[in-house]
Amino acid sequence: MYRDLTLDKLTEGDIGKEIQIAGWVENIRDHGGVSFIDLRDMYGVVQVVLRDTTLLEGITKEECISISGKVEQRDEETYNPKIPSGTIEVEAHEVNVLGKMYRTLPFEIQTSKETREDVRLKYRYLDLRNKKVKDNMIFRSNVIKFLREKMEEMGFMEIQTPILCASSPEGARDYIVPSRRYKGQFYALPQAPQQYKQLLMVSGFDKYFQIAPCFRDEDARADRSPGEFYQLDFEMSFATQEDVFAVGEEVLSATFEKFAPEGSVVTQAPYPIISYAQAMLEFGTDKPDLRNPLRIIDVTEFFQRCTFKPFHGKTVRAIKVHADMSKGFHEKLLKFAQGIGMGGLGYLEVLEDKSYKGPIDKFIPDDMKEEFRTLGGLEIGDTIFLIADKEKKANLYAGQIRTELGEKLDLIEKNAYRFCYINDFPMYEYNEEDKKIDFTHNPFSMPQGGLEALNTMDPLDILAYQYDIVCNGVELSSGAVRNHDMEIMVKAFEIAGYDEETLKTKFGALYNAFQFGAPPHAGMAPGVDRMIMLLKNEENIREVIPFPMSGTAQDLMCGAPGFVTEHQLREVHIKVRE
Repeated sequence: MYRDLTLDKLTEGDIGKEIQIAGWVENIRDHGGVSFIDLRDMYGVVQVVLRDTTLLEGITKEECISISGKVEQRDEETYNPKIPSGTIEVEAHEVNVLGKMYRTLPFEIQTSKETREDVRLKYRYLDLRNKKVKDNMIFRSNVIKFLREKMEEMGFMEIQTPILCASSPEGARDYIVPSRRYKGQFYALPQAPQQYKQLLMVSGFDKYFQIAPCFRDEDARADRSPGEFYQLDFEMSFATQEDVFAVGEEVLSATFEKFAPEGSVVTQAPYPIISYAQAMLEFGTDKPDLRNPLRIIDVTEFFQRCTFKPFHGKTVRAIKVHADMSKGFHEKLLKFAQGIGMGGLGYLEVLEDKSYKGPIDKFIPDDMKEEFRTLGGLEIGDTIFLIADKEKKANLYAGQIRTELGEKLDLIEKNAYRFCYINDFPMYEYNEEDKKIDFTHNPFSMPQGGLEALNTMDPLDILAYQYDIVCNGVELSSGAVRNHDMEIMVKAFEIAGYDEETLKTKFGALYNAFQFGAPPHAGMAPGVDRMIMLLKNEENIREVIPFPMSGTAQDLMCGAPGFVTEHQLREVHIKVRE
């Protein structure tokens, strides 16, 4: 009724045929007596020629129309090599408006990416007509399809888990949903399918996966969408950390090799495995960008023996760089260091005679200078930067200086996707605000050393079988070998301040299930949105999500969050406080 074929199917083989096509008016050109329309559908663009100009009356850009006409060969001098249909056109005999324009466009479709983000999101259905934006969504669909096929090929079964579930303390804020039937009680939207996928393992399902929606009431970042996101969630029974690593490597390497821009280099399995402690020392972060060749070294002990008092009693990190740096570069780097909270930034340059030049040189005794050269692996022309503070801050600052140096000196490897695993995370951390020990990450992880470690070690020294996948400085995935033993689980939660009754209440399903022969199991969940963001080289994750929340966690298009009626509130037994 509306079209005989989509525009990508139009070819020179159709020349001479009478056809009907449909789409949106992308552009109108009046050449005096003859007019042209660029007609666009989801699949392509074709030029329509209107020799009867009355057919164009009332037609405006972005109206949805249907055209009946004859396919013609274009004159050779008018070929358009930018589009597949560039050698043909359709002479219109009849034009019908299917969807009229009643309002002026808020922005030009072809340049919508240059429009303010709040306007783009308010009219996202128009923004999605932009070819670049639409292509991101098609790309997203193809990646997800490939992930599904790959997981099924590897023997995983896709199973959907509930969206309405119980609230549990998993690290982020829950979105809560009031119950109409049970006064004063609430459901929660799942931060992840964590408990359900573990329960599937107890149920005897060997390999589960899901393109899982997850909901967390968190603030937005460039690589984090507020509200909801999707992850490739998978879990395996009778699996070790190494088994999970092998699956992660296979699916991610295959995905990135297939979808990365042409000419890109992708890390091949096995991925480098870096402990959390090593990552914090060498990179200043647990999300290291391995495209940056710079490494951080620890020179704390050396400087405790020097006469530079500002470094005494502090952790001292150093970064060696071999590059020409002007006085202006040093001044800009110092300004950056001060901007992130550092009091200053020490440095030393290695001169032709292997002596040092820099403000700290005089504080290094002559008989220790050769030791420092060996410690830093210093050569003529090197500059070594020095960062000192309490350990946590020294790591943070050194990591930021490393990144800044890598970017400003153009040291970052181009067209590369560099993966690594970060493992051996601390099981617990000390919460300064609440003056108590908390879980560092996932409370369901197996502690290294099991029950004996929990009973005999300082909790802050216990490591967990937890791991992340990091690519180009972006955390793609977290995962763990799960704690499947009820006795170990009770003790692990006890250390974090949860008694057994709380465990029964908050995690009753797991608590009970683990009393019925739970298998050892492990898994992880690479973020789909972040994967696609990296593959498309987008700086903001909202560019690869069809209908994203704004940076302030609002759906500007549909008006969420919004007010509801008093009747709706009464139904769910809610009263809004003033």
